[in-house]
Amino acid sequence: MKGTMSTTTEALTATHDAAAAARRPASLDPAALQEWLAGENRPRLLDVRTAAEFTTAHIPGSYNVPLPLLREHRDELRAHLEQDVVLICRSGARAGEAETLLGATGLTNLQVLSGGVAAWETAGAPLNRGAQTWELERQVRLVAGGIVLAGVLASAKVPALKWVSAAIGAGLAGAALTDSCAMGKALSMLPYNRGSAPRLDTVLRELAAHAA
Repeated sequence: MKGTMSTTTEALTATHDAAAAARRPASLDPAALQEWLAGENRPRLLDVRTAAEFTTAHIPGSYNVPLPLLREHRDELRAHLEQDVVLICRSGARAGEAETLLGATGLTNLQVLSGGVAAWETAGAPLNRGAQTWELERQVRLVAGGIVLAGVLASAKVPALKWVSAAIGAGLAGAALTDSCAMGKALSMLPYNRGSAPRLDTVLRELAAHAA
């Protein structure tokens, strides 16, 4: 009798979890994620920002898997992502790209934190903080703005240089339309942003330890 009750309880729990997962949207706001983390069946949090950004501030319990690493090794990572996964970045754009990459491997248990770490911080949710560096989006604004300004000023002597500024403007417009940023991807590869970037074997070991 006791065994039957236990089996019934487990079945009801599994049914409840499945129903909750079915109701859960592809994008979660900070309040919904906090509520989920407070429960028993917590998701894995994958932060796809650069190592430097992750060190600056990250959600407690999250794993740093920078987008370039995820893009190159998504098939290896897939084997360790059987439970629900929430993808995180600064604002949501890179996490959305990560969702597309992992989704292509057959994973369907993926959600994105809407608004990213910025929205999480605005909501007053907890963050682990370390050495401070500029977020990648802020670096893009600085570099793009600097090139545009330099191009405009230099065009006073070399008129053709105005097209450099025009090219940067076109690139930013394209980034907005496609929700991607080639400049951001390039900047993410700089030593300043890579910092002590995690190795694949380290990430896989940590994910395996969590599953155990």
